[in-house]
Amino acid sequence: MSKKDIILKAENVSKQYRLGVVGTGTLSHDVNRWWHKVRGKEDPYLKVGETNDRTKKGDSQYVWALQDINFEVERGEVLGIIGKNGAGKSTLLKILSKVTAPTTGSIKTRGRIASLLEVGTGFHPELTGRENVYLNGAILGMTKKEITSKMDEIIAFSGCERYIDTPTKRYSSGMTVRLAFAVAAFLEPEILVVDEVLAVGDVEFQKKAIGKMQDISREGGRTVLFVSHNMAAVKSLCTTGIVLQNGKIVFKGNSDDSVNYYLDNAYKTALKPIIEREDRKGNKKLLVNDIYVKTNEGIRVGELHSGEEYCICFDYTKSKDIDPKQLTIVVQFKNDNDELVTTIATDELGTQFSEIAEKGKIELHIPKLQFREGNYSLTYMISEKLAFNTPHEVIDYLSDACVVSVIRGDYWKSGILNRPKGFIQEASIKLI
Repeated sequence: MSKKDIILKAENVSKQYRLGVVGTGTLSHDVNRWWHKVRGKEDPYLKVGETNDRTKKGDSQYVWALQDINFEVERGEVLGIIGKNGAGKSTLLKILSKVTAPTTGSIKTRGRIASLLEVGTGFHPELTGRENVYLNGAILGMTKKEITSKMDEIIAFSGCERYIDTPTKRYSSGMTVRLAFAVAAFLEPEILVVDEVLAVGDVEFQKKAIGKMQDISREGGRTVLFVSHNMAAVKSLCTTGIVLQNGKIVFKGNSDDSVNYYLDNAYKTALKPIIEREDRKGNKKLLVNDIYVKTNEGIRVGELHSGEEYCICFDYTKSKDIDPKQLTIVVQFKNDNDELVTTIATDELGTQFSEIAEKGKIELHIPKLQFREGNYSLTYMISEKLAFNTPHEVIDYLSDACVVSVIRGDYWKSGILNRPKGFIQEASIKLI
C-alpha cells in the first residue's frame, strides 16, 4: 500500500475568543494567565467557554469558535469546507493561512500557502496592480525573475490589463478579486486557500476560477482548500469535504456525501416548526408564527404543481409599533443544491402598506408557479428602513424557514408535463 503524501495536518485545533471587547481580557486575566504559564500550568481560561452556537445567548464571556478540529489533506486534494454562516469556516482558514494563531493545537504544512480570504487581501491600495503582484509574489517567497515570468499570464487571466498600472484603490471589488485570485493561482503555491470571496466576481469569472483550481490540483498536483455556499461548485470541484457546525467537525467524507449531509441537515431544520426555531434574527417587533400554502380556493396543501395559482401565508403577531410605510418583506427560494432560484421583494414590487394589525397574515400571491419539480427552501426577512441613508433594521429573519415541495405539472396546458429542475421561463418559439 502506498504511503499517504500528507501536505497539511490539523491536530486538535481550537480557537477561543472573548466576547464584547478587543483583546484577551482584563489585566487580572492576563496576570492570571502569566502566573499559570511561569509555573508550567495550563491556561485557566481554556477550561471555560461555550460552544459557538450564535443562535443562543450564553452565560460565559468566552466562546469556542473552533473546537478539537482534526483532519489531514493529501497533496493534490481539493478539500471543500462546508457549513452555515458562523460555523467557523473563515476562522479555520485564517488559522490555516497563519493570519491568526490557534488557542490550542497545531497546524503542520509542507510548502507555501497562498490565501484569498477577503477582497483585496494583501493588496496595498496606493500601489498599482502590477506593483501588488510583485509585492504578493515576494510575500510568497518568489524571486522578481519568477514573478516577471508569470506576469503576462496573471494579467491575461485577471482581465485587468487596461488598469494594471492604476492604483488598486480605484479598482472595483470584482476587479480586485480577479487580480488577487490570478496572483494566488499563478504564483504556484503548494496550498491554495480560497474563501467565499469568489462570489464577488461575475458568473464568467467564477467558472474561470473554478476551472483554474481544477487544473492546478489535477495537473499541477497542488492542494486547494475551498469554502463556498455554492454546493454545485463544491460537488464539481472538490474531491473530499468536511462539514462544520458550531465550531466542530460533524462530518468527513467525499464531496458528494459531505454536501448531501449538509443539505439533509438543513432540510431537517426547515421541517421544524418555526415557533420552535431559535436561530431567527431581528428586534422581534413582529414575529412570524406559522407558514403554510393554500390554493385559490383556500385549501391548505403540502405539495404544489407547476403552473398553478397559490398563496403563501405568514401568520404573525406584532408586539411593538412599526411604521407601515417603512416595512419591507423579502422572500427567497433555494433549490436542492442550496442555490438561490428567485427573490420576491416588496420594495422591488413597489408594494406599500397602510396598516399593520396586532395579529394578522402576510399573503404572498403567486398567480402561476414557475418552479419545476423539486424541493425548495424558503427564507424570509421582514425589515424596516428608518431613514434613506441608513441600512434596513431587521425585524424578523429566518433562513430555511420551511420547505416547499413542487411536483410536475402541465404548465403550458399542452398535455405534456414539464421537465424537472430549474425555473420555467415564459417564452414562445417560432420558425420564420
